[in-house]
Amino acid sequence: MEEKTAWLNLSLTPGLGITTLWRLVRALGSPQAVLEAKAPRLQAVSGVQKRHLSGLLNRTGDEDLASPELERLQAFGGRAVSWDDSLYPSLLKEIVDPPPVLYIVGDPALLLRPAVAVVGSRAASSYGRHTAFNLARELAAAGAMVVSGLALGIDAEAHRGALAAGGATAAILGFGLDVVYPRQNEALYREIGYNGLLISEYPLGTRPDGWRFPARNRIIAGMSLGVVVAEAARKSGSLITAQMGLDFGREVFAVPGQIDSEKSEGCHLLLREGASLVMGVADILREAGLSRSEPASAAVVSAESQAEDALEPEAAQLLQCIENYAAAKDEIIKRSGFSPGRVSELLLMLELDGLVENLPGDQVRRVG
Repeated sequence: MEEKTAWLNLSLTPGLGITTLWRLVRALGSPQAVLEAKAPRLQAVSGVQKRHLSGLLNRTGDEDLASPELERLQAFGGRAVSWDDSLYPSLLKEIVDPPPVLYIVGDPALLLRPAVAVVGSRAASSYGRHTAFNLARELAAAGAMVVSGLALGIDAEAHRGALAAGGATAAILGFGLDVVYPRQNEALYREIGYNGLLISEYPLGTRPDGWRFPARNRIIAGMSLGVVVAEAARKSGSLITAQMGLDFGREVFAVPGQIDSEKSEGCHLLLREGASLVMGVADILREAGLSRSEPASAAVVSAESQAEDALEPEAAQLLQCIENYAAAKDEIIKRSGFSPGRVSELLLMLELDGLVENLPGDQVRRVG
C-alpha cells in the first residue's frame, strides 16, 4: 500500500484518536504496520486502551477508506499531504501529536515558506484590527507566510493584511475544507483558497464543533516560527495558541495596548510573563530570524507617506491634531481651530486617503 494511502486509512479509522494513532505508529514503526497488526500486538502497545482500537480491530484486510476521500478531495480542488510528504511543514513535525494528514486547498509550495502566526480576539477593537492588518501586511511583504485561524476579528485582519501586500497567508481550519465558518468570512475564505492556502486536519464534511478549535491551534503554533498576539483579553482563546507556542519552543510576541483596555489584558499578561514586546514588524523579524525584504517593505510603508505628502495644507494641519488613540471630534475641532464644517470636510478627505478612522461615538483616530 502506498505510504500516503496508509496514512489516510489510519487517520480515517473510526474511533482512533490522534494520541493513540501516534503511540501505535511509534511502537510499530509505520502506519502500514499498524493497519496489518493483529489484536494482541495492538493491545500490547503501552498507553493504548482497547476501546480506542475497535475501528482497527473491526477492519477487513483490504478495506480502503482513503480512495473515496481522495476522490472527493480532488473533485473539490484539494489534495492531501501526509506526514511523510516532502511538502509537510518541518516545524510541524516537531510537535508531540502532529496531524498525520493535512488536507489543503491552494498553493502547496507555500507549506515550505517560513511562517509567523498572527492571532487575537474575535471581539477586537479598531486598534487591534488595524495593528493586526499592518503587522501581517509587513510580515508578508518581508517574505513570511502569515498563519491564522480565519476567525472574526484579529484573524481575519491578519489574513487581509497579508493578501493586501500580495504575500502569502494560510488559514488553519477547525473543520472540513468544504465548510465555511464563520459565514461572514466567506469572501475571505474564497480569496485565501485562490491566493493562499486553506489547511485542515479534518476530512471533508467535518463540522465546526467547539472542541476542534483548541486542537486546530496547535497547528497554527506548530508550523510557525513565532506567535504574535495582536490583541487579547484575559480569557482570549489566542492565549492558548501562545501557550502552545511556548510549549513547542516558539518565540511568542505580544502587542501592548492601553493600560485600561480590557481587550489588551491578555497581551499585557504575556508581556509580564516574558513575551517579546512588539513595537513594529522589525521586532518580529529579528527574533524569528527572518530578514526584511527592503523593496517590498518600503513599498508597503511608502503608500501612506505618499498619501500624507499629497495632502492640501489644511488637511495636513488637521492630521497633526489627530493621535492614534481615539478622541472626540469636538476635541479635534478645538485643537485645530477650524470650524466644525471644515473639520468634517477635511476628515472625510483624510478617511478616503486611509489616514484616519471614524469610530462610534463621534470619535476619530489616526491610522498608519
